[in-house]
Amino acid sequence: MNRVYPNVNTLWAETLVEELVAAGVDAACLSPGSRSTPLTVAFAEHPDIEVFSHLDERSSAFFALGRARRTGTPTPLVCTSGTAAANFHPAVVEATQSGVPMLLLTADRPPELTDSGANQTVDQEKLYGDAVRWYRDLPEPEAEPRKVRMLRTTAARALSKATGSDSGPVHLNCRFRKPLEPTPVPEDDPDGVPEDWADGDTLAANGRDGPFVATSQGLPELTDDALDGVAAAVESADRGLLVTGPADDGLSAAALEPLAEATGFPVLADPLSDLRFGPHVDRLDVPVCGGYDAYLGSDATAAWPDPDVVLRFGASPTSKPLRHSLRDADCRQFVVDPSGGWTEAEFTASDLLVADEDALAEELAARVDGTGGERWAERFAAAERDHWEGVRGGREETYWEGGVLSDVTDAAPDPATVFVSNSMPVRDLDRFGEPRTADLTMLGNRGASGIDGITSTALGAGSATDDPLVLVTGDLAYYHDMNGLLALGRCGVDATIVLVNNDGGGIFHILPIEDHDAFEPQFKTPHGLDFGPTGDLYDLEFARVDGRDAFRDAFDSSVERDGTQVIEFQFDSARSHAVRDDLTARTRSKIADDTR
Repeated sequence: MNRVYPNVNTLWAETLVEELVAAGVDAACLSPGSRSTPLTVAFAEHPDIEVFSHLDERSSAFFALGRARRTGTPTPLVCTSGTAAANFHPAVVEATQSGVPMLLLTADRPPELTDSGANQTVDQEKLYGDAVRWYRDLPEPEAEPRKVRMLRTTAARALSKATGSDSGPVHLNCRFRKPLEPTPVPEDDPDGVPEDWADGDTLAANGRDGPFVATSQGLPELTDDALDGVAAAVESADRGLLVTGPADDGLSAAALEPLAEATGFPVLADPLSDLRFGPHVDRLDVPVCGGYDAYLGSDATAAWPDPDVVLRFGASPTSKPLRHSLRDADCRQFVVDPSGGWTEAEFTASDLLVADEDALAEELAARVDGTGGERWAERFAAAERDHWEGVRGGREETYWEGGVLSDVTDAAPDPATVFVSNSMPVRDLDRFGEPRTADLTMLGNRGASGIDGITSTALGAGSATDDPLVLVTGDLAYYHDMNGLLALGRCGVDATIVLVNNDGGGIFHILPIEDHDAFEPQFKTPHGLDFGPTGDLYDLEFARVDGRDAFRDAFDSSVERDGTQVIEFQFDSARSHAVRDDLTARTRSKIADDTR
Protein backbone atom coordinates (compact mmCIF):
# COMPACT_ATOMS: atom_id res chain seq x y z
CA MET A 1 0.00 0.00 0.00
CA ASN A 2 1.30 3.41 -0.98
CA ARG A 3 2.10 5.88 1.76
CA VAL A 4 -0.33 8.79 2.13
CA TYR A 5 1.37 12.19 1.70
CA PRO A 6 -0.29 15.40 2.89
CA ASN A 7 0.79 17.28 -0.25
CA VAL A 8 3.03 17.05 -3.25
CA ASN A 9 5.87 19.06 -1.69
CA THR A 10 6.13 16.50 1.11
CA LEU A 11 6.19 13.64 -1.40
CA TRP A 12 8.92 15.38 -3.38
CA ALA A 13 11.15 16.33 -0.44
CA GLU A 14 10.85 12.99 1.37
CA THR A 15 11.63 11.09 -1.84
CA LEU A 16 14.74 13.18 -2.43
CA VAL A 17 15.97 12.67 1.15
CA GLU A 18 15.20 8.92 1.04
CA GLU A 19 17.36 8.55 -2.06
CA LEU A 20 20.25 10.47 -0.53
CA VAL A 21 20.11 8.27 2.57
CA ALA A 22 19.96 5.13 0.41
CA ALA A 23 23.18 6.28 -1.26
CA GLY A 24 24.99 6.75 2.06
CA VAL A 25 24.21 10.30 3.24
CA ASP A 26 23.91 10.38 7.04
CA ALA A 27 23.98 14.10 7.90
CA ALA A 28 22.78 17.46 6.60
CA CYS A 29 23.40 21.14 7.35
CA LEU A 30 20.17 23.12 7.55
CA SER A 31 19.59 26.86 7.79
CA PRO A 32 16.15 28.21 8.74
CA GLY A 33 13.90 29.73 6.07
CA SER A 34 10.39 29.48 4.72
CA ARG A 35 10.82 28.34 1.10
CA SER A 36 13.03 25.43 2.15
CA THR A 37 10.45 24.09 4.65
CA PRO A 38 9.70 20.85 2.75
CA LEU A 39 13.38 19.89 2.60
CA THR A 40 14.09 20.97 6.18
CA VAL A 41 11.22 18.89 7.56
CA ALA A 42 12.16 15.87 5.44
CA PHE A 43 15.77 15.90 6.66
CA ALA A 44 14.89 16.72 10.26
CA GLU A 45 12.36 13.88 10.54
CA HIS A 46 14.41 11.18 8.82
CA PRO A 47 15.70 8.78 11.51
CA ASP A 48 19.01 8.14 9.75
CA ILE A 49 20.03 11.79 9.33
CA GLU A 50 22.08 13.78 11.83
CA VAL A 51 21.06 17.42 11.51
CA PHE A 52 23.47 20.32 12.02
CA SER A 53 21.48 23.53 12.35
CA HIS A 54 23.19 26.80 11.37
CA LEU A 55 21.75 30.30 11.52
CA ASP A 56 24.33 31.63 9.05
CA GLU A 57 24.38 30.06 5.57
CA ARG A 58 28.02 30.97 4.97
CA SER A 59 29.10 29.22 8.16
CA SER A 60 26.84 26.29 7.30
CA ALA A 61 28.51 25.81 3.92
CA PHE A 62 32.01 25.90 5.36
CA PHE A 63 30.95 23.48 8.12
CA ALA A 64 29.75 21.06 5.45
CA LEU A 65 33.02 21.60 3.60
CA GLY A 66 34.96 20.63 6.72
CA ARG A 67 32.94 17.45 7.24
CA ALA A 68 33.56 16.44 3.64
CA ARG A 69 37.29 17.12 4.00
CA ARG A 70 37.36 14.70 6.93
CA THR A 71 34.97 12.04 5.57
CA GLY A 72 35.29 12.22 1.78
CA THR A 73 31.48 12.30 1.39
CA PRO A 74 29.17 15.31 1.05
CA THR A 75 26.95 16.66 3.81
CA PRO A 76 23.98 18.19 1.91
CA LEU A 77 23.27 21.88 2.47
CA VAL A 78 19.75 23.29 2.58
CA CYS A 79 18.78 26.96 2.44
CA THR A 80 15.85 29.15 1.53
CA SER A 81 15.64 31.30 -1.61
CA GLY A 82 17.31 34.65 -2.28
CA THR A 83 20.57 35.84 -0.79
CA ALA A 84 20.71 32.78 1.47
CA ALA A 85 21.91 30.74 -1.50
CA ALA A 86 24.46 33.42 -2.42
CA ASN A 87 26.04 33.01 1.02
CA PHE A 88 27.02 29.45 0.06
CA HIS A 89 29.21 30.78 -2.75
CA PRO A 90 32.56 31.28 -0.93
CA ALA A 91 32.55 27.67 0.29
CA VAL A 92 31.52 26.47 -3.18
CA VAL A 93 34.59 28.20 -4.61
CA GLU A 94 36.86 26.51 -2.07
CA ALA A 95 35.21 23.13 -2.69
CA THR A 96 35.64 23.30 -6.44
CA GLN A 97 39.24 24.51 -6.23
CA SER A 98 40.22 21.75 -3.83
CA GLY A 99 37.98 18.97 -5.15
CA VAL A 100 35.87 18.55 -2.01
CA PRO A 101 32.47 16.83 -2.41
CA MET A 102 29.50 19.12 -1.74
CA LEU A 103 25.77 18.97 -2.45
CA LEU A 104 23.76 22.19 -2.44
CA LEU A 105 19.96 22.06 -2.23
CA THR A 106 18.73 25.63 -2.70
CA ALA A 107 15.01 26.24 -2.34
CA ASP A 108 13.47 28.54 -4.94
CA ARG A 109 10.22 30.23 -5.90
CA PRO A 110 7.99 28.94 -8.74
CA PRO A 111 9.38 29.82 -12.19
CA GLU A 112 6.66 32.35 -13.04
CA LEU A 113 7.90 34.62 -10.23
CA THR A 114 11.40 34.95 -11.71
CA ASP A 115 12.14 38.53 -12.79
CA SER A 116 8.80 39.69 -11.39
CA GLY A 117 9.92 41.73 -8.39
CA ALA A 118 8.40 39.13 -6.06
CA ASN A 119 9.79 39.20 -2.55
CA GLN A 120 12.97 37.17 -1.84
CA THR A 121 13.22 36.11 -5.47
CA VAL A 122 16.55 36.24 -7.30
CA ASP A 123 17.86 34.47 -10.38
CA GLN A 124 19.19 31.19 -8.97
CA GLU A 125 19.64 29.57 -12.39
CA LYS A 126 23.27 28.37 -12.48
CA LEU A 127 23.93 30.69 -9.52
CA TYR A 128 27.44 29.32 -8.97
CA GLY A 129 28.46 29.34 -12.64
CA ASP A 130 31.17 26.85 -13.53
CA ALA A 131 32.18 26.47 -9.88
CA VAL A 132 29.97 23.35 -9.69
CA ARG A 133 30.56 19.99 -11.33
CA TRP A 134 26.87 19.58 -12.23
CA TYR A 135 23.68 21.63 -12.02
CA ARG A 136 20.01 20.80 -12.29
CA ASP A 137 16.99 23.08 -11.96
CA LEU A 138 14.45 20.56 -10.72
CA PRO A 139 10.89 20.77 -12.05
CA GLU A 140 8.07 21.70 -9.74
CA PRO A 141 6.90 18.80 -7.56
CA GLU A 142 4.22 16.61 -9.05
CA ALA A 143 2.73 13.24 -8.05
CA GLU A 144 3.51 11.64 -11.41
CA PRO A 145 5.47 8.35 -11.56
CA ARG A 146 7.91 9.30 -14.30
CA LYS A 147 8.77 12.58 -12.59
CA VAL A 148 9.35 10.86 -9.26
CA ARG A 149 11.62 8.28 -10.93
CA MET A 150 13.51 11.22 -12.46
CA LEU A 151 13.89 12.74 -9.00
CA ARG A 152 15.29 9.49 -7.58
CA THR A 153 17.68 9.19 -10.50
CA THR A 154 18.79 12.82 -10.15
CA ALA A 155 19.62 12.33 -6.46
CA ALA A 156 21.82 9.34 -7.28
CA ARG A 157 23.51 11.17 -10.16
CA ALA A 158 24.15 14.23 -8.01
CA LEU A 159 26.05 12.21 -5.39
CA SER A 160 27.97 10.37 -8.11
CA LYS A 161 29.04 13.67 -9.69
CA ALA A 162 30.03 15.11 -6.32
CA THR A 163 32.21 12.14 -5.36
CA GLY A 164 33.61 11.00 -8.71
CA SER A 165 37.24 11.19 -9.85
CA ASP A 166 36.72 14.93 -10.40
CA SER A 167 34.94 15.45 -7.08
CA GLY A 168 33.46 18.79 -6.12
CA PRO A 169 30.21 20.71 -5.55
CA VAL A 170 26.87 19.86 -7.20
CA HIS A 171 23.88 22.21 -7.20
CA LEU A 172 20.22 21.16 -7.28
CA ASN A 173 17.80 24.11 -7.38
CA CYS A 174 14.54 22.98 -5.77
CA ARG A 175 11.37 24.94 -6.61
CA PHE A 176 8.36 24.83 -4.28
CA ARG A 177 5.02 26.62 -4.25
CA LYS A 178 2.75 26.91 -1.22
CA PRO A 179 1.75 25.17 0.97
CA LEU A 180 5.33 24.63 2.12
CA GLU A 181 4.44 22.95 5.41
CA PRO A 182 3.14 19.33 5.55
CA THR A 183 -0.41 20.65 5.50
CA PRO A 184 -3.03 18.22 4.11
CA VAL A 185 -4.35 19.22 0.69
CA PRO A 186 -7.37 17.52 -0.93
CA GLU A 187 -6.26 14.85 -3.37
CA ASP A 188 -8.19 16.45 -6.24
CA ASP A 189 -6.23 19.68 -5.73
CA PRO A 190 -3.17 20.18 -8.04
CA ASP A 191 -0.99 20.18 -4.94
CA GLY A 192 -2.65 17.12 -3.45
CA VAL A 193 -1.42 13.53 -3.67
CA PRO A 194 -4.02 10.85 -4.56
CA GLU A 195 -3.55 7.61 -2.63
CA ASP A 196 -3.10 5.74 -5.93
CA TRP A 197 -0.82 8.40 -7.47
CA ALA A 198 1.82 5.83 -8.52
CA ASP A 199 -0.77 3.66 -10.31
CA GLY A 200 1.11 0.49 -9.47
CA ASP A 201 4.56 1.88 -10.31
CA THR A 202 6.48 0.48 -7.34
CA LEU A 203 9.79 1.95 -8.52
CA ALA A 204 8.37 5.46 -8.36
CA ALA A 205 6.57 4.85 -5.07
CA ASN A 206 9.18 2.87 -3.16
CA GLY A 207 12.45 3.12 -5.01
CA ARG A 208 14.89 0.21 -4.77
CA ASP A 209 16.66 -1.61 -1.99
CA GLY A 210 19.62 0.76 -1.98
CA PRO A 211 20.19 3.74 -4.26
CA PHE A 212 17.88 4.07 -7.26
CA VAL A 213 20.94 4.20 -9.53
CA ALA A 214 24.15 2.55 -8.31
CA THR A 215 27.22 4.16 -9.86
CA SER A 216 30.45 2.16 -10.00
CA GLN A 217 33.45 4.47 -10.10
CA GLY A 218 36.47 3.19 -12.00
CA LEU A 219 40.05 4.23 -11.26
CA PRO A 220 41.96 6.01 -14.05
CA GLU A 221 45.11 4.10 -14.88
CA LEU A 222 47.95 4.23 -17.38
CA THR A 223 48.56 1.67 -20.09
CA ASP A 224 51.44 -0.75 -19.63
CA ASP A 225 53.44 1.13 -22.27
CA ALA A 226 52.92 4.44 -20.49
CA LEU A 227 53.84 2.89 -17.14
CA ASP A 228 56.99 1.40 -18.63
CA GLY A 229 57.92 4.84 -19.99
CA VAL A 230 57.53 6.53 -16.62
CA ALA A 231 59.37 3.69 -14.88
CA ALA A 232 62.27 3.98 -17.34
CA ALA A 233 62.58 7.71 -16.65
CA VAL A 234 62.52 7.10 -12.90
CA GLU A 235 64.93 4.18 -13.00
CA SER A 236 67.47 6.10 -15.05
CA ALA A 237 67.56 8.96 -12.53
CA ASP A 238 70.36 9.25 -9.96
CA ARG A 239 68.64 12.21 -8.33
CA GLY A 240 64.88 12.18 -7.94
CA LEU A 241 62.23 13.71 -5.71
CA LEU A 242 58.80 12.61 -4.53
CA VAL A 243 56.79 15.79 -3.91
CA THR A 244 53.42 15.48 -2.16
CA GLY A 245 51.23 18.58 -2.17
CA PRO A 246 48.02 19.34 -0.24
CA ALA A 247 45.42 16.59 -0.60
CA ASP A 248 42.56 15.35 1.59
CA ASP A 249 42.36 11.98 -0.13
CA GLY A 250 45.47 11.73 -2.28
CA LEU A 251 48.49 9.46 -2.20
CA SER A 252 48.33 7.24 0.89
CA ALA A 253 51.20 6.38 3.18
CA ALA A 254 50.68 2.71 2.35
CA ALA A 255 51.35 3.45 -1.33
CA LEU A 256 54.11 5.99 -0.68
CA GLU A 257 56.25 3.58 1.34
CA PRO A 258 57.00 1.00 -1.40
CA LEU A 259 57.53 3.76 -3.98
CA ALA A 260 59.99 5.64 -1.76
CA GLU A 261 61.86 2.43 -0.91
CA ALA A 262 62.00 1.34 -4.55
CA THR A 263 63.25 4.68 -5.85
CA GLY A 264 65.37 5.87 -2.93
CA PHE A 265 64.03 9.39 -3.60
CA PRO A 266 63.61 11.85 -0.70
CA VAL A 267 59.99 12.75 0.08
CA LEU A 268 59.17 16.48 0.23
CA ALA A 269 55.87 16.35 2.10
CA ASP A 270 53.58 19.36 2.32
CA PRO A 271 52.06 19.50 5.82
CA LEU A 272 48.57 19.24 4.26
CA SER A 273 49.44 16.17 2.20
CA ASP A 274 48.71 13.79 5.10
CA LEU A 275 52.20 12.40 4.53
CA ARG A 276 54.40 14.60 6.73
CA PHE A 277 53.02 12.91 9.82
CA GLY A 278 52.43 9.24 10.57
CA PRO A 279 54.23 5.99 11.38
CA HIS A 280 55.82 5.83 7.92
CA VAL A 281 58.09 8.77 8.84
CA ASP A 282 60.32 6.47 10.90
CA ARG A 283 59.84 3.35 8.79
CA LEU A 284 61.28 4.82 5.59
CA ASP A 285 65.00 4.65 4.83
CA VAL A 286 64.73 7.88 2.82
CA PRO A 287 64.11 11.24 4.53
CA VAL A 288 60.61 12.64 4.84
CA CYS A 289 61.40 16.34 4.53
CA GLY A 290 59.45 19.26 5.96
CA GLY A 291 62.06 22.01 6.23
CA TYR A 292 62.65 22.56 2.52
CA ASP A 293 60.89 25.94 2.63
CA ALA A 294 63.87 27.30 4.58
CA TYR A 295 66.71 26.13 2.37
CA LEU A 296 65.66 25.32 -1.21
CA GLY A 297 66.31 28.00 -3.81
CA SER A 298 68.79 29.79 -1.54
CA ASP A 299 72.55 30.37 -1.64
CA ALA A 300 72.91 27.45 0.77
CA THR A 301 71.77 24.98 -1.87
CA ALA A 302 72.88 26.84 -4.99
CA ALA A 303 75.70 24.32 -5.53
CA TRP A 304 73.35 21.35 -5.34
CA PRO A 305 72.74 19.67 -8.69
CA ASP A 306 69.23 19.67 -10.14
CA PRO A 307 67.10 16.58 -9.72
CA ASP A 308 66.87 14.36 -12.80
CA VAL A 309 63.20 13.54 -12.29
CA VAL A 310 60.35 14.68 -10.04
CA LEU A 311 57.14 12.79 -9.29
CA ARG A 312 54.55 15.21 -7.92
CA PHE A 313 51.28 14.19 -6.27
CA GLY A 314 48.48 16.38 -4.91
CA ALA A 315 47.85 20.09 -5.34
CA SER A 316 50.42 22.82 -5.78
CA PRO A 317 52.76 22.87 -2.74
CA THR A 318 52.28 25.57 -0.12
CA SER A 319 55.98 26.48 -0.22
CA LYS A 320 56.98 29.14 -2.73
CA PRO A 321 60.71 28.22 -2.50
CA LEU A 322 59.79 24.63 -3.37
CA ARG A 323 57.59 25.69 -6.29
CA HIS A 324 60.33 27.97 -7.64
CA SER A 325 63.00 25.28 -7.21
CA LEU A 326 60.90 22.92 -9.29
CA ARG A 327 60.36 25.69 -11.82
CA ASP A 328 64.08 26.32 -12.19
CA ALA A 329 65.17 22.67 -12.25
CA ASP A 330 66.22 21.22 -15.59
CA CYS A 331 64.53 17.86 -15.24
CA ARG A 332 61.63 15.63 -16.23
CA GLN A 333 58.69 16.50 -14.00
CA PHE A 334 55.60 14.29 -13.77
CA VAL A 335 52.39 15.72 -12.29
CA VAL A 336 49.87 13.08 -11.19
CA ASP A 337 46.19 14.07 -11.22
CA PRO A 338 43.43 11.43 -11.45
CA SER A 339 40.89 14.03 -12.62
CA GLY A 340 43.07 15.21 -15.51
CA GLY A 341 43.25 18.73 -14.07
CA TRP A 342 46.30 20.98 -14.06
CA THR A 343 47.84 21.88 -10.70
CA GLU A 344 51.21 23.32 -11.69
CA ALA A 345 51.09 27.11 -12.02
CA GLU A 346 54.77 27.55 -12.92
CA PHE A 347 54.08 25.77 -16.25
CA THR A 348 57.34 23.86 -16.40
CA ALA A 349 56.08 20.31 -15.80
CA SER A 350 56.80 18.01 -18.71
CA ASP A 351 54.22 15.22 -18.17
CA LEU A 352 50.66 14.92 -16.88
CA LEU A 353 49.75 11.46 -15.61
CA VAL A 354 45.97 10.97 -15.42
CA ALA A 355 45.94 8.06 -13.00
CA ASP A 356 44.91 7.05 -9.50
CA GLU A 357 47.75 8.05 -7.20
CA ASP A 358 47.93 4.86 -5.14
CA ALA A 359 47.61 2.53 -8.10
CA LEU A 360 50.30 4.41 -10.02
CA ALA A 361 52.68 4.42 -7.04
CA GLU A 362 52.25 0.69 -6.54
CA GLU A 363 52.75 -0.06 -10.24
CA LEU A 364 55.91 2.04 -10.39
CA ALA A 365 57.27 0.48 -7.20
CA ALA A 366 56.92 -2.94 -8.81
CA ARG A 367 58.81 -1.81 -11.93
CA VAL A 368 61.67 0.14 -10.33
CA ASP A 369 64.57 -1.12 -8.25
CA GLY A 370 66.65 1.20 -6.06
CA THR A 371 67.50 4.06 -8.40
CA GLY A 372 68.21 6.95 -6.01
CA GLY A 373 71.78 7.88 -5.14
CA GLU A 374 72.63 7.74 -1.43
CA ARG A 375 74.60 11.01 -1.57
CA TRP A 376 71.56 12.79 -3.05
CA ALA A 377 69.26 11.58 -0.26
CA GLU A 378 71.89 12.39 2.37
CA ARG A 379 72.02 16.02 1.18
CA PHE A 380 68.37 16.38 2.15
CA ALA A 381 68.72 14.38 5.34
CA ALA A 382 71.60 16.61 6.50
CA ALA A 383 69.76 19.81 5.58
CA GLU A 384 66.73 18.60 7.50
CA ARG A 385 68.83 17.90 10.59
CA ASP A 386 70.34 21.39 10.42
CA HIS A 387 66.96 23.01 9.96
CA TRP A 388 65.14 21.22 12.77
CA GLU A 389 68.02 21.69 15.22
CA GLY A 390 67.78 25.41 14.51
CA VAL A 391 64.00 25.46 14.95
CA ARG A 392 64.14 23.62 18.26
CA GLY A 393 66.90 25.91 19.48
CA GLY A 394 65.06 29.02 18.35
CA ARG A 395 61.96 27.84 20.17
CA GLU A 396 63.94 27.78 23.39
CA GLU A 397 65.69 31.15 22.83
CA THR A 398 62.67 33.24 21.92
CA TYR A 399 59.05 32.76 20.94
CA TRP A 400 57.47 33.80 17.68
CA GLU A 401 54.40 32.90 15.65
CA GLY A 402 56.17 30.00 13.96
CA GLY A 403 57.13 28.65 17.37
CA VAL A 404 53.44 28.22 18.13
CA LEU A 405 52.97 26.06 15.03
CA SER A 406 56.11 24.12 15.91
CA ASP A 407 54.76 23.42 19.38
CA VAL A 408 51.27 22.54 18.14
CA THR A 409 52.58 19.87 15.78
CA ASP A 410 54.93 18.59 18.47
CA ALA A 411 52.34 18.49 21.28
CA ALA A 412 49.12 17.57 19.43
CA PRO A 413 47.64 14.29 20.70
CA ASP A 414 48.06 11.08 18.74
CA PRO A 415 45.65 10.87 16.96
CA ALA A 416 44.29 14.38 16.34
CA THR A 417 42.71 16.51 13.63
CA VAL A 418 44.55 19.81 13.22
CA PHE A 419 43.09 22.56 11.02
CA VAL A 420 45.32 25.50 10.13
CA SER A 421 44.23 28.86 8.74
CA ASN A 422 45.60 30.47 5.61
CA SER A 423 47.92 33.49 5.57
CA MET A 424 50.89 33.11 7.95
CA PRO A 425 49.69 30.11 10.06
CA VAL A 426 49.82 27.63 7.17
CA ARG A 427 53.17 29.04 6.02
CA ASP A 428 54.54 28.68 9.53
CA LEU A 429 53.17 25.13 9.62
CA ASP A 430 55.00 24.41 6.37
CA ARG A 431 58.35 25.75 7.60
CA PHE A 432 58.21 24.84 11.29
CA GLY A 433 55.97 21.74 11.51
CA GLU A 434 58.51 18.95 12.01
CA PRO A 435 57.70 15.47 10.61
CA ARG A 436 56.48 13.15 13.35
CA THR A 437 55.20 9.58 13.65
CA ALA A 438 51.90 10.65 15.24
CA ASP A 439 48.64 10.14 13.35
CA LEU A 440 47.86 13.80 12.69
CA THR A 441 45.23 14.64 10.10
CA MET A 442 46.32 18.10 8.93
CA LEU A 443 43.69 20.12 7.09
CA GLY A 444 43.41 23.58 5.54
CA ASN A 445 41.48 25.45 2.86
CA ARG A 446 44.20 25.74 0.22
CA GLY A 447 41.92 25.53 -2.82
CA ALA A 448 41.25 29.27 -2.96
CA SER A 449 43.34 30.08 0.15
CA GLY A 450 40.82 32.45 1.69
CA ILE A 451 40.58 33.36 5.36
CA ASP A 452 36.76 33.28 5.40
CA GLY A 453 35.00 30.28 6.92
CA ILE A 454 38.11 28.92 8.65
CA THR A 455 36.48 28.30 12.04
CA SER A 456 33.38 26.74 10.49
CA THR A 457 35.42 24.42 8.27
CA ALA A 458 37.46 23.27 11.25
CA LEU A 459 34.36 22.63 13.36
CA GLY A 460 32.79 20.72 10.47
CA ALA A 461 35.86 18.50 10.29
CA GLY A 462 35.74 18.01 14.05
CA SER A 463 32.07 16.97 13.90
CA ALA A 464 33.03 13.97 11.75
CA THR A 465 35.55 12.37 14.12
CA ASP A 466 36.11 11.51 17.76
CA ASP A 467 39.73 12.65 17.51
CA PRO A 468 40.64 15.81 19.44
CA LEU A 469 40.25 18.89 17.24
CA VAL A 470 42.83 21.68 17.16
CA LEU A 471 42.31 24.87 15.17
CA VAL A 472 45.18 27.31 14.65
CA THR A 473 43.89 30.60 13.29
CA GLY A 474 44.95 34.20 12.90
CA ASP A 475 43.11 37.18 14.31
CA LEU A 476 41.62 38.31 10.99
CA ALA A 477 40.37 34.80 10.19
CA TYR A 478 38.91 34.55 13.71
CA TYR A 479 37.14 37.88 13.20
CA HIS A 480 35.89 36.87 9.73
CA ASP A 481 34.11 33.77 11.04
CA MET A 482 33.06 34.53 14.61
CA ASN A 483 29.53 33.52 13.53
CA GLY A 484 30.92 30.03 13.05
CA LEU A 485 31.58 29.72 16.80
CA LEU A 486 27.83 29.31 17.30
CA ALA A 487 28.25 25.74 16.00
CA LEU A 488 30.15 24.82 19.16
CA GLY A 489 26.91 24.68 21.11
CA ARG A 490 24.36 24.07 18.35
CA CYS A 491 26.31 21.23 16.76
CA GLY A 492 28.04 19.76 19.79
CA VAL A 493 31.66 20.22 18.73
CA ASP A 494 34.60 20.71 21.12
CA ALA A 495 37.88 22.25 20.04
CA THR A 496 41.17 23.67 21.15
CA ILE A 497 41.43 27.00 19.29
CA VAL A 498 44.87 28.58 19.13
CA LEU A 499 44.46 32.24 18.23
CA VAL A 500 47.63 33.86 16.91
CA ASN A 501 46.84 37.56 17.23
CA ASN A 502 49.25 40.00 15.56
CA ASP A 503 46.63 42.74 15.25
CA GLY A 504 46.15 42.77 11.50
CA GLY A 505 47.42 41.34 8.26
CA GLY A 506 50.90 40.33 9.34
CA ILE A 507 51.57 38.47 6.10
CA PHE A 508 51.85 41.77 4.25
CA HIS A 509 55.17 42.38 6.02
CA ILE A 510 56.75 39.92 3.58
CA LEU A 511 55.55 41.89 0.54
CA PRO A 512 57.15 45.00 -1.03
CA ILE A 513 54.11 47.09 -0.06
CA GLU A 514 55.57 47.23 3.49
CA ASP A 515 57.79 50.11 2.36
CA HIS A 516 54.88 52.29 1.17
CA ASP A 517 52.85 54.84 3.12
CA ALA A 518 49.62 52.92 2.48
CA PHE A 519 50.92 49.82 4.27
CA GLU A 520 49.71 50.46 7.82
CA PRO A 521 46.17 51.79 7.17
CA GLN A 522 45.28 49.77 4.06
CA PHE A 523 47.17 46.47 4.28
CA LYS A 524 48.22 45.61 7.82
CA THR A 525 44.96 47.20 8.98
CA PRO A 526 45.38 46.99 12.77
CA HIS A 527 41.95 46.48 14.36
CA GLY A 528 42.66 46.70 18.10
CA LEU A 529 39.85 44.26 18.87
CA ASP A 530 39.62 42.46 22.18
CA PHE A 531 38.39 38.93 21.40
CA GLY A 532 37.99 38.03 25.09
CA PRO A 533 34.20 38.70 25.11
CA THR A 534 33.69 35.87 22.58
CA GLY A 535 34.12 33.58 25.58
CA ASP A 536 30.89 34.81 27.17
CA LEU A 537 29.10 35.25 23.85
CA TYR A 538 29.70 31.66 22.68
CA ASP A 539 30.04 29.93 26.06
CA LEU A 540 33.67 28.94 25.69
CA GLU A 541 36.79 29.37 27.83
CA PHE A 542 39.05 32.20 26.69
CA ALA A 543 42.62 32.58 27.98
CA ARG A 544 45.36 34.98 26.94
CA VAL A 545 48.87 33.58 27.53
CA ASP A 546 52.39 34.97 27.30
CA GLY A 547 55.51 32.89 26.93
CA ARG A 548 56.16 29.41 25.62
CA ASP A 549 55.76 27.59 28.93
CA ALA A 550 52.38 29.21 29.55
CA PHE A 551 51.23 28.31 26.04
CA ARG A 552 52.36 24.69 26.32
CA ASP A 553 50.64 24.30 29.69
CA ALA A 554 47.38 25.80 28.38
CA PHE A 555 47.53 23.72 25.19
CA ASP A 556 48.27 20.43 26.95
CA SER A 557 45.45 21.07 29.41
CA SER A 558 42.94 21.99 26.70
CA VAL A 559 43.40 18.95 24.47
CA GLU A 560 42.79 16.68 27.47
CA ARG A 561 39.55 18.38 28.56
CA ASP A 562 35.98 18.56 27.29
CA GLY A 563 34.55 21.84 26.06
CA THR A 564 36.20 24.48 23.92
CA GLN A 565 39.13 26.62 24.97
CA VAL A 566 40.50 29.56 23.00
CA ILE A 567 44.18 30.19 23.74
CA GLU A 568 45.22 33.61 22.48
CA PHE A 569 48.87 34.57 22.06
CA GLN A 570 49.59 38.15 21.03
CA PHE A 571 52.59 38.86 18.81
CA ASP A 572 54.21 41.76 17.03
CA SER A 573 54.17 40.56 13.43
CA ALA A 574 57.29 42.48 12.39
CA ARG A 575 59.24 40.91 15.25
CA SER A 576 58.02 37.44 14.28
CA HIS A 577 59.19 38.02 10.72
CA ALA A 578 62.59 39.06 12.05
CA VAL A 579 62.83 35.80 14.02
CA ARG A 580 61.85 33.79 10.94
CA ASP A 581 64.52 35.54 8.90
CA ASP A 582 67.16 35.01 11.58
CA LEU A 583 66.40 31.30 11.98
CA THR A 584 66.40 30.81 8.22
CA ALA A 585 69.72 32.64 7.83
CA ARG A 586 71.29 30.46 10.51
CA THR A 587 69.95 27.28 8.91
CA ARG A 588 71.23 28.29 5.49
CA SER A 589 74.63 29.20 6.86
CA LYS A 590 74.99 25.82 8.55
CA ILE A 591 73.88 23.95 5.42
CA ALA A 592 76.35 25.93 3.33
CA ASP A 593 79.15 25.10 5.78
CA ASP A 594 78.22 21.42 5.75
CA THR A 595 78.09 21.39 1.94
CA ARG A 596 81.60 22.83 1.75
